[in-house]
Amino acid sequence: MNVETILARKGADVFTTNPDAGLADIAKSMTDRRIGATVVIDQNDRLVGLLSECDFVRALAARGEECARLTVADAMSPSVGSCKPGDSIAGVMALMTERRHRHLPVMQDGRLVGIVSLGDVVRHHVDEIENEAQAMRDYISSG
Repeated sequence: MNVETILARKGADVFTTNPDAGLADIAKSMTDRRIGATVVIDQNDRLVGLLSECDFVRALAARGEECARLTVADAMSPSVGSCKPGDSIAGVMALMTERRHRHLPVMQDGRLVGIVSLGDVVRHHVDEIENEAQAMRDYISSG
């Protein structure tokens, strides 16, 4: 199984923002959408960062009340890993663990085609294990 399988199930919609957007506005948008991260793209639709809940916490801890007046660029993580639709679930899990990312943009031919979260990956992995276990039970009971 691969990332494309996850995107087929959850959809490829991605909430994006630009580096100049106000941090308070993006916090509200993310809360309304019930998402934990947004992909940051520049005016040429190039990936320039990721803004996650953890980035908000770090900004608040470092800047206090000033945080409400910051831009996305002030708080985002500019060094972002990414994956491709054809990447394996195991490879994505390893990358997320290694880089300590909970979200990975999915890129294809230099453009954003989706995003996967750790929750998406784990849910997919658990479903795979349950399907394999059911197939084994069916095989044993038919023999």
